[in-house]
Amino acid sequence: MKNLITILALIISVTVFSQSRTGKGVMVNEKTKVESVSITVTTDSVEELNSTFQLKDIEKIISSNGKNGIFSFKIICNGKETPKALKSQVTYKVEGNSADTQSFLKNVEKIRTTAINYYKNKE
Repeated sequence: MKNLITILALIISVTVFSQSRTGKGVMVNEKTKVESVSITVTTDSVEELNSTFQLKDIEKIISSNGKNGIFSFKIICNGKETPKALKSQVTYKVEGNSADTQSFLKNVEKIRTTAINYYKNKE
């Protein structure tokens, strides 16, 4: 009987003191804000460029960004090595902001097409 009372007293004290306190303390609500998005794509061929991204992917990224966002998109096209072990490379870059996303997407499509033409002319 003594053990039963001790166990009940222990259970009651644990449940009473383990209650969380409400109304006291500091609650912090934080929001994550993305101000700048920079995307760099490095490719070695047309096939790799086509499989890496589509314009729809860039649209999704831009739409998830908040107001007053700055965007940067860069494509690095690696060419074939020359006989003297020199690397050839072409870089295309476009920058924009959330105030004019349609113009930015149009420029992304232009540099994507230009990069595809670069590889087609190299063949």
